Amino acid sequence: MFSNRFNRWTVAAIALMGTAIATVPGAVLAQTPDHPSDTAAQFPTRNDLKSLTTSGSYLAARHASVERDAASAAAFYRSALRTDPKNNELLDRAFISSVADGDIDEAVKLAERILTIDKTNRVARLVVGVHDLKMKKYATAQTNINQSIRGPITDLVATLLSGWAAYGAGDAKGGVATIDKLAGPEWYPLFKDLHAGMILELSGKEKDAGVRFERAYKLDDSMLRVTEAYARWLSRNKDSAAATTVYQAFDKKLARHPLIVEGLRDTKAGKKMPPLADSAQAGAAEALYGIGATLTRRGGEDLALVYLQLSLYLQPTHPLALLSLADLYESVKRPQMAIKVYERVPASSPLKRNAQIQLAIDLDSADRTDEAIKILKGVTSDDSKDLEAIRALGNIERGRKKFGDCGATYSRGIDVLPAGNDKANSVWYYYRGICEERSKEWSKAEADMKKALELQPDQPHVLNYLGYSWIDQGVNLDEGMKMIKRAVEQRPDDGYIVDSLGWAYYRIGNYEEAVKNLERAIDLKPEDPTINDHLGDAYWRVGRTLEAKFQWAHARDLKPEPEELPKIEAKLTNGLTDDSNSSAAQADKKKDDGKGG
Repeated sequence: MFSNRFNRWTVAAIALMGTAIATVPGAVLAQTPDHPSDTAAQFPTRNDLKSLTTSGSYLAARHASVERDAASAAAFYRSALRTDPKNNELLDRAFISSVADGDIDEAVKLAERILTIDKTNRVARLVVGVHDLKMKKYATAQTNINQSIRGPITDLVATLLSGWAAYGAGDAKGGVATIDKLAGPEWYPLFKDLHAGMILELSGKEKDAGVRFERAYKLDDSMLRVTEAYARWLSRNKDSAAATTVYQAFDKKLARHPLIVEGLRDTKAGKKMPPLADSAQAGAAEALYGIGATLTRRGGEDLALVYLQLSLYLQPTHPLALLSLADLYESVKRPQMAIKVYERVPASSPLKRNAQIQLAIDLDSADRTDEAIKILKGVTSDDSKDLEAIRALGNIERGRKKFGDCGATYSRGIDVLPAGNDKANSVWYYYRGICEERSKEWSKAEADMKKALELQPDQPHVLNYLGYSWIDQGVNLDEGMKMIKRAVEQRPDDGYIVDSLGWAYYRIGNYEEAVKNLERAIDLKPEDPTINDHLGDAYWRVGRTLEAKFQWAHARDLKPEPEELPKIEAKLTNGLTDDSNSSAAQADKKKDDGKGG
């Protein structure tokens, strides 16, 4: 007999197959090695796997793949493979899932089996080649890596890795020559010069390395690793002032990046900084990270995942690769996986603080809010002027309706904002105003909303919030309506702002206009309980009572806030009386700023 949790896997998988939903091996995403995913409570045990038939394991693996749980998918595929060892599809899927899971040692074993059947399998060649490079088997590494080529991206990756393998084998000149021979798209030279320079500096040819780094820097002075490599070389071969200038130029483009801040501190202190990579393995990891991070930003998550996992196989504590992998998981809505990756960032890394902030945000999204708040309070305790951490803390508190707490937190941020009327500061007053209004401190909230508009006069969410609040209170009606209309003009497809306009018309008794705008808001946000409730009220006021009850019933079924549910149920029973107020008269959805603000 299967365990209950295991039955859930197989039943879901069978249902999946029944609706003809399929996945492809390349689409599998996963948690990091030895770190269970958010489906860990359902992860199969050895006994579960022994109990399954081949088809049961396969169906469960397919379901796990669709759920982007590569660890479970790999376990199920390997289970099926044990009972059907000659099934090449199972072998390939088990391999891909193991790579996605970051279990490269297991993937290598499967890749070697694949290559006995299909010597041209490029991903298998790449994985085996990276394993050889890690094991310092440089000749076989080059052989396997060179056979993994199939397109512009894989050509570049294979060439860079082959160059590093040549360096590892003691042939730095050959490694650079291999890289230089590669021709391709206009973005190749940047990576070629960067890695050729890194190989040259490790082989003692500092002057030649400098030529390459300078050339790469002139091609793109906004690329972080190019900037770092060049500045580090300058600190050793020119002077600290030249290195400082390079760091400062980057800082003007992207202020206060932790690695740049650290570089500036070191160069100003006159330190001679080491190269980015100190070995063939570290250089290869840098190549895999660089291409993987670029692919993540450009929507190539599946291939990016392979490269980032291989990078971390070569250099498990590479902080930028870890952050890129976590960012990838966030982009595919897997915060639990990102959490495990952020936890791996070394405490000694300048990027640890960034990882802590993102870790807290993901913990909150996983309903582990107390842990998130504790982490952010620790970060802000270490640096009371860390605006990013203060804002993240305030946002979490606001999202969890801790309005007294978030008001105080935003005040801490406002107290240390840079001097001047920067429009970017507007959001601080807007968010604090929300917390004050929800804490029933309207005079403070109104002042902050006005300040936010002073800094950024046409910000649609502030216009919407302040304008609606005035109308809801029966004051400044004309100005409030103008504000909401200005917000709608800027965001005509924002269902919450269009709902505000409709509800503003309702509050001033113009029910026909209310219906028109609320129907449009429903088209934009059909699953929002507050908007459905609003439309029900407006329908009732214009005599469309059957439609009103339909909208209220729909609002009830969409899981409104607990305090609103009995009000909706009362309207379903009794309708609206002349003195009835809407269940959402305070427009909580909009005022929480949980959507679109």
